[in-house]
Amino acid sequence: MMNLNSKIFVAGHRGLVGSAIVRKLKKKGYKNIITVNRSRLDFTNQKKVYNFIKKIKPKFIFIAAAKVGGIKLNENYKADMIYNNLAIQTNLIDSAYKSGVKSLLFLGSSCVYPRNCAQPIKEEYLLTDQLEKTNDAYAIAKIAGIKMCESYNEQFKTNYKCIMPTNTFGPNDKYDKFGSHFFPALIKKIHEFKIKNKKEITLWGNGNAKREMIYVDDLADACVYFMNNKFKGTIINIGTGRDFKIKEYVKIIGNVIAPGKKIKIKFDQTKPNGTPRKLLSISRSKKHGWSPKTDLRDAIFKTYKDFLKKNQVYKD
Repeated sequence: MMNLNSKIFVAGHRGLVGSAIVRKLKKKGYKNIITVNRSRLDFTNQKKVYNFIKKIKPKFIFIAAAKVGGIKLNENYKADMIYNNLAIQTNLIDSAYKSGVKSLLFLGSSCVYPRNCAQPIKEEYLLTDQLEKTNDAYAIAKIAGIKMCESYNEQFKTNYKCIMPTNTFGPNDKYDKFGSHFFPALIKKIHEFKIKNKKEITLWGNGNAKREMIYVDDLADACVYFMNNKFKGTIINIGTGRDFKIKEYVKIIGNVIAPGKKIKIKFDQTKPNGTPRKLLSISRSKKHGWSPKTDLRDAIFKTYKDFLKKNQVYKD
């Protein structure tokens, strides 16, 4: 269990989840948090990663470092996705073990589960059927990370845990045209709809795919909580237990950032829908005493404020 003076290394501290983990640790009073910029350490370089971890000797490691993106990035750059993620996580996990780090938390993804899973998705559904083709390279890399943690626990008696989060959003998200996930893309589209007085917004596919969303600060809270608390097995789902169709999120987000405006949707059905539904079973996390705390509307409002702060060009 971490104490306030424990040496804690957060890999990927500048990303969406990593930055939230750092915020949460600081808020809880942890004083010895170690981070490193990409310009100083390339996580795909095995020797440098090992030398770095051996030198700093952390007691706990959070692995939030990853190459991530939306459906277009995952579909068009599969080689980049599988190579970079395999290299990053392999180097960090193995270097942790070789440096004597017994406690590690690896961030997985809900996309590791089969495309046509029974809903809600339980942890034991992993590897029971085919993956979604548009992001299978990324998913396979994440599955390898899970099995690596599981295998090290079995062979070397380590305490390596894997968090499986649902779709995540919040401060420090990406809003670029081709690399962002659907939720930040919707925030940007609806904001531009508002300030430019557009008549409609365009959605990929038919808008009927269902997605569960979690606010990143809730996910970070879960990461810290489960680093400090035991659970049976290696993996545990983190979500909210509630999902909506993507086209329904247009209205939900619109009511927060463009209240009173009716948004017309144009569907681009030449583009993929992705997995039909991804609703995680969160019975295991609830059983172990954790559940999300942030209301969806409040989370959208906080995220929108961060969007405006980081994207001055989009302000009214």
